[in-house]
Amino acid sequence: MNIATLSRIAPFTLYMIFVALEGFLHYLVNKGLLTIPDHYLLCLYPLKVLAVALVLFYFRRSYTEIRFKELLSLALFLFSSLAGIAVFILWINLDQPFATIGTLRGFDPNLFPAEGMRIFLIATRLAGAALVVPLMEELFWRSFLIRYIISPDFSKTPLGRFTWPSFLITTVLFGLEHNLFLAGMLAGIAYNLLLYRTKSLAACIYAHGLTNLALGIYVLQTGKWYFW
Repeated sequence: MNIATLSRIAPFTLYMIFVALEGFLHYLVNKGLLTIPDHYLLCLYPLKVLAVALVLFYFRRSYTEIRFKELLSLALFLFSSLAGIAVFILWINLDQPFATIGTLRGFDPNLFPAEGMRIFLIATRLAGAALVVPLMEELFWRSFLIRYIISPDFSKTPLGRFTWPSFLITTVLFGLEHNLFLAGMLAGIAYNLLLYRTKSLAACIYAHGLTNLALGIYVLQTGKWYFW
């Protein structure tokens, strides 16, 4: 595996390992095989975000396709902002049972009595969702996989090249990564279309981050923790 592939797969893989670990620990707690309060597992999130951020930082020189200066274009910035807000609006209106797989456990920091811990968990959740996760996911889905499906030598495929197989496969898999799978698929469509329209991975990262930031603020305002 070359460095271009590893640098885009490793952060996502590490993130999913943490997700699997959290699910396994929840299973042990529910079965009475692990005797800790279930909400203590929320403390895994800061570790997950830190670990992924460190891997991203380690490989930072490999991400030459990310050019945040592109967002200085007012048209690109506004278009990406519109995409990010549109996905947020879709997301909060697609929490019906038919559009959900698995259990929506949520991330409720109020389960911790100490105010300092609550603030810490909220801050790391917002930072992780708005900064780390969009970078990690967009590098995997719209820099690596969407091009790898077109050609295993993905780095020679220009960003934003369209094929039906790459579009459909990444849309479906991106949706299935989330408990709100229908919202996830529509988000995948939106971010894919943004990539095709702008040829800018920075635009996708920004739009994705804006979606997640808006969702985080919405959760804090409404107390609908299951969105987190």
